[in-house]
Amino acid sequence: MHLGTQLLWGGALTTGALLVHGLGFVAITRGLRLEEARLRKQPLGLAAFALLVGVALGVFVLHALEIGLFAGFYLALGALPNIDDALYFSASAYSTLGAPELALPEQWRLIGAIEGVAGFLLLGWSTAFFVTDMNLLLRDDRG
Repeated sequence: MHLGTQLLWGGALTTGALLVHGLGFVAITRGLRLEEARLRKQPLGLAAFALLVGVALGVFVLHALEIGLFAGFYLALGALPNIDDALYFSASAYSTLGAPELALPEQWRLIGAIEGVAGFLLLGWSTAFFVTDMNLLLRDDRG
């Protein structure tokens, strides 16, 4: 496939993943009430631990949805033969692990590389989000 077509599809899929991620963070923040003032008042204990687990699970679901977005594209395109291979390839590309036993057809292989860059950035964003919340909960200035 033409380079421009791959770049357009890669950009569209990355934009979709960014929207899922950003809107997901808004939903997690609102749903778990992760306002700074509330987190600073949260006593350390099981409730704080449960809150961190909830954040981690929410972020994991976001990444699963984003991997599924790319996998669905590969499957709809016919670039990979079944959902198992599409999900495995997508998770491998997204995490930058790579799946040497699977490959996209040459005309679509740039999409896999774009997914790797997008996944790397989204995983970093998630790390920053999680660490920020953890720092608010685990700081030492509890009066």
